Amino acid sequence: MKSITLNAQSITKHFGGVVALRDGSLDANSGEVLALVGANGSGKSTLAKIITGVIDRDSGEIVYNAEPVVFKNPLAAHIAGVTAVYQELSLVPSMTVAENIWLTHEPLTRFGQVDTRKTVSDTRKLLKLFEGTYQSTLRPNAVVDSLPPDEKQIVEILKAISRNPDVLILDEATASLDSRQVECLFNLIKEWKEQNMALIFVSHRMDEIFRIADRAVVLRNGNSVGEVKIAESSEAEIVSLMIGHESGLGRTERARLEIADEIALELIDLKTDVLAGVNFSVKKGEMVGIGGIRGQGQTNLLHTLFGNKRFEGQIKLFGETMRPNHPHAAMKKDIALVPGDRATQGLLLIRSILENLHLPNWQAYGIPLNIRKATSDANGISKTLNMIMESLDAPVSSLSGGNAQKVIIGKWLLRDPKLLLLDDPTKGVDVGTKAEFYNLLDRLCGSGTTILFYSSDDQELIDLCPRVLVMQDGFIKADLSGDNLTKANLVSTSMGAGLDAVNNNTVVEHEQ
Repeated sequence: MKSITLNAQSITKHFGGVVALRDGSLDANSGEVLALVGANGSGKSTLAKIITGVIDRDSGEIVYNAEPVVFKNPLAAHIAGVTAVYQELSLVPSMTVAENIWLTHEPLTRFGQVDTRKTVSDTRKLLKLFEGTYQSTLRPNAVVDSLPPDEKQIVEILKAISRNPDVLILDEATASLDSRQVECLFNLIKEWKEQNMALIFVSHRMDEIFRIADRAVVLRNGNSVGEVKIAESSEAEIVSLMIGHESGLGRTERARLEIADEIALELIDLKTDVLAGVNFSVKKGEMVGIGGIRGQGQTNLLHTLFGNKRFEGQIKLFGETMRPNHPHAAMKKDIALVPGDRATQGLLLIRSILENLHLPNWQAYGIPLNIRKATSDANGISKTLNMIMESLDAPVSSLSGGNAQKVIIGKWLLRDPKLLLLDDPTKGVDVGTKAEFYNLLDRLCGSGTTILFYSSDDQELIDLCPRVLVMQDGFIKADLSGDNLTKANLVSTSMGAGLDAVNNNTVVEHEQ
């Protein structure tokens, strides 16, 4: 394999008013593994997608083998020898393993037709790379939708490798893999490195970075803020670069609310296909943050409490054991969920604002429907939330992102929930709406509502929540509060690194 260099220089990217990258820069060379490191929202995945042509950059330059390049789409990057394993799988669920791996570059017969036999045989050769780490159901003709998450991740990796890339970006490629599969992947990375491939490795696990990488580039708030040689660095140095001047910050002082002694929610050894034994309790009127790198079980936890996931273990609500096996069962217990994807999980976009506000509430207005009372209540909650809209009859799709989020919150406030589950609720919401939302949460806690608040924004958790549970690999890795609730401690425990600032009694270690 020829010698390769890839340089991203001063890349910027805006999504509306949100700055995803201000100055994203890195240098990747053949025969080495470059780790791309940063906290939630630092711009790692955005930079990877710009390099591979998934999204356009606003400014900056990518130089590939000493030549400036613009990859207009991933296919153009593939042809040039640059490919990626993305954090979000790019597989087609209804297609087979072989069809997914060879999609757009299928082996052809001399007549120009897909060579099915060669496609299957070449897929078997690729699957042997992970031999012994997956079940017998992972076969060339298996439908991808039938596979468990770890095997889907293996297919995603093999799909990238099938293109024989010169540059390979692995964006959280180990997140869904078990220990045997990670070990196998790392052995493959060492082989690819010896074959002179250039590898960019994005991971939230500090131990993996120190095990496999040669250098690390650290991103913070969309800026490349430093580069270190792994052999000459430490976890503390990398965390310090990730945090910067914020390393000593604690939470911003907000109004201190009196919290009752009554336990509202208690979880005992809660397990799902993602959760690996979760234990904690929350008091009535308490707002507890759920932190950690994305995809560590936070959303799964919230959906389990709302009856969307099968589980083992115990869930107690105000001392009563409950088994929510459906959202209706959770709603009967006055549990509400604001989901992370409002467009697909929270709203009916073609229906009116009024209809969306009453999605879980129509039965309260009798038969025949008391539309006057329903409209009056909807008007009341829209004023409480300061919703900006044309009228209640307007389609919810006509609203701004912040006002659409208010509709989702409003429909649950009409039910006066005892337990409110929030899945990254301020994502894509403007600053003014966030401030209104924070004040609303304070009022709800003051009236006795218990809140679990997951956010991908570490600083938001620190500023808003007196207590934050940090999740990693389906466990509660740390329970931070008081002087221990700092940006440094939150980020370091999210990455699996320990800091002296975290007391032994706030960090919960688990045997894997």
